[in-house]
Amino acid sequence: MATGASAVPGQTATQSTTANVVVGSSITLTGLVESFALTGNPGETVTNAVPPVTFTVATNNNEGYAVTVQPRTATLNPATPGNTATIPIGDLQVREAGTTAFTPLTFGTPVQVHTQATPSAEGGDTLTNDYQITIPFVIPDTYSAVLDYVATTL
Repeated sequence: MATGASAVPGQTATQSTTANVVVGSSITLTGLVESFALTGNPGETVTNAVPPVTFTVATNNNEGYAVTVQPRTATLNPATPGNTATIPIGDLQVREAGTTAFTPLTFGTPVQVHTQATPSAEGGDTLTNDYQITIPFVIPDTYSAVLDYVATTL
């Protein structure tokens, strides 16, 4: 004859587990202005970009991050069909706002415009770059080049 097992009221069985939350390193670059303009006449050195070149970088990386800018072409090219004039990309210079030295852009070579050895603020760090150009003797037109911004964890 088989007997059934019965539990005594109030008995418990306990086991534990450990909750692990694995947080990876992340980085985002957002809010970069779509375009900006430096306006002047040949021979003038212009430094006031309209609108100002701002963007936000957010990263939780403990080692920090760096931001670079690199032109996609070796020249600023005219908008008007038939205009064959160009402006060398090296005439366009950049710096992190609040610093003193401008650095010429170079096709094929990123220019570092910010670095820090700590994570950003929780909502990100808003940064601004200044641009400068001495306008060469070219015919009136809008001369453009695409600039790629890259934020990289360190």
